[in-house]
Amino acid sequence: MKKILAINSGSSSFKYKLFSFPSETVLAKGGAERIGMQNSVFKIKLANGNEYIKNKAIPTQEVAVSMLIDNLKQYHVVNNLHEIAGVGHRVVNGGEIFPNSVIIDDENLDKLFDLGELAPLHNIPEAKGIQAFKKIIPNVPQIAVFDTSYHQTLDKIHYLYSIPYKYYKDNSIRKYGAHGTSVRYVAPRAAKFMHKNINIARLIVCHLGSGASVTAVKNGKSYDTSMGFSPLAGVTMGTRSGDIDPSALQFLMHKTGMNIDEAIDMLNNESGVLGISGVSSDMRDLIESKDKHAKLARKIFINRVVRYVGAYAAEMNGIDGIVFTGGIGEHDPGIRAGIMSSLRYLGLDPDFKANRTDGEKFISKPKSKVKALIIPTNEELMIARDVVRLTSENY
Repeated sequence: MKKILAINSGSSSFKYKLFSFPSETVLAKGGAERIGMQNSVFKIKLANGNEYIKNKAIPTQEVAVSMLIDNLKQYHVVNNLHEIAGVGHRVVNGGEIFPNSVIIDDENLDKLFDLGELAPLHNIPEAKGIQAFKKIIPNVPQIAVFDTSYHQTLDKIHYLYSIPYKYYKDNSIRKYGAHGTSVRYVAPRAAKFMHKNINIARLIVCHLGSGASVTAVKNGKSYDTSMGFSPLAGVTMGTRSGDIDPSALQFLMHKTGMNIDEAIDMLNNESGVLGISGVSSDMRDLIESKDKHAKLARKIFINRVVRYVGAYAAEMNGIDGIVFTGGIGEHDPGIRAGIMSSLRYLGLDPDFKANRTDGEKFISKPKSKVKALIIPTNEELMIARDVVRLTSENY
């Protein structure tokens, strides 16, 4: 039996699962929510069903990692961390250096830090997390699983920007995408649910959370995706602006005196639904708020997702299904309803009664031409499987 730990860090969340292989049984799971925000929470749920919730400040991903290690020991899930055969880490952007998952040695760790500028909210905390694990259990393989790997199938038509080609050739400026590990799990699962061969299916996966993206999946592969050179591009997100005219940013910089680093920091950390609402970056807070800007922020979020779905449906000459996943996609009926209501023209007939509750299921009516589904993602399982595959090949 192998114990494999899968680590999945988001911009404001931290999830983990400890698996037993080959059974793929979950021995413990949990996570931290609202990292860097007020009312942070850490959770651990054991295989016997006992769950422990701790309300404690979690200012950074590094603190979340320390809490995980302490809790695994406290509840005797592992008596010694050396029982863990491998640790898999979700890393957002591997650039063109890492097209596939890889075992992290010191040289590769340095490369991860160098890639930090491609995903400033993610790559550096993730690299530091790997660094911490390497220090605590130095003889245990650490594997990086990249969100960008799934999008290596994009055609140049989709991943190149309309700027001088030399900047791609010399500086690797291109679309990389993100959330690929999630889509890699969700898309085949949705196709199976629909009794459709993934290799001929046309799906649009809406991974909606604090970070949000829309991915077109055609013939079992990533066809196009909303995030770009970094996770800043695409739809409106929790604190990220999504698409914006660069000239507007230049204008704002001249008006306010911000330099480029300050401006990008503003787009990453002060924008999105937080910037529009002035209330919170968390959709749950916006639902409860009566503030008109909170309601506006939710409407803009829905609108931007609908724009991308429509564009990808046009490029693929129609779609067979739209899939909701991620924290918002799985747990916010209002957002799902708003998106589906705008997609009736595609042949989607929403089942709003089914949509009121969560869980893996159809939320479109049986005769709907285009199916709508909720598929809870399981990035951790995909990460753990890559750990097993790579450690088996190398040990």
